[in-house]
Amino acid sequence: MPADWLSPADWQAVRLSLKVAFWAVLCSLPLGILTAHALARWRFPGRGLLNMLVHLPLILPPVVTGYLLLLTFGRQGAVGAWLEQVGIVLAFRWTGAALAAAIMAFPLMVRAIRLSIEAVDPRLEQAAATLGARPAWVFVTVTLPLILPGILAGAVLAFAKAIGEFGATITFVSNIPGQTQTLPSAIYTRLQVPGAEAQAGRLVLVAIALSVGALVLSEWLSRAAARRVAP
Repeated sequence: MPADWLSPADWQAVRLSLKVAFWAVLCSLPLGILTAHALARWRFPGRGLLNMLVHLPLILPPVVTGYLLLLTFGRQGAVGAWLEQVGIVLAFRWTGAALAAAIMAFPLMVRAIRLSIEAVDPRLEQAAATLGARPAWVFVTVTLPLILPGILAGAVLAFAKAIGEFGATITFVSNIPGQTQTLPSAIYTRLQVPGAEAQAGRLVLVAIALSVGALVLSEWLSRAAARRVAP
């Protein structure tokens, strides 16, 4: 791809999207694995409520999610005001964009990992437990290697979703060039400028290429991991 195919501002939006998606997945993956394991294996009061909360971002309009984030993590929000006292500001920062992307991508990650856990024969875990292994050690030594394909697939799908997140992000962190303007926000901005359709079209092609690449990578990683853990 020629270096001048996109403007410096467009490249900046692409790099910021990749940065936001990377940190969104990295920070949410441990919680995603724990949540998926809890929904797949544990029985506890409020399990249905937890399942509903996990999938709520898929149902709510993204703008609503962004508004709730602004109320919660904004400078005047219940959590945001406390975080600001310790020097952490999320609203109208790229870190806030990462938070919004993580929340919107979380259901896809959890769903992929949960299906992978449910496919593991519980008798394998029970056999390890009868030999004296603690639950955490059973998970690390038995369950985790078997669900690796699901973890990889969920992480890559969440990464692709995070790159394309728009509604919650623009509501929570706005559309500030060089600071919070991600790839979808840049496309939206170009479409509002007369004569900038060609720039928007090039950004659309980049977004399609990144999404397709993520899907292909997810499939390849899943198959490679499945071959590795297969008996």
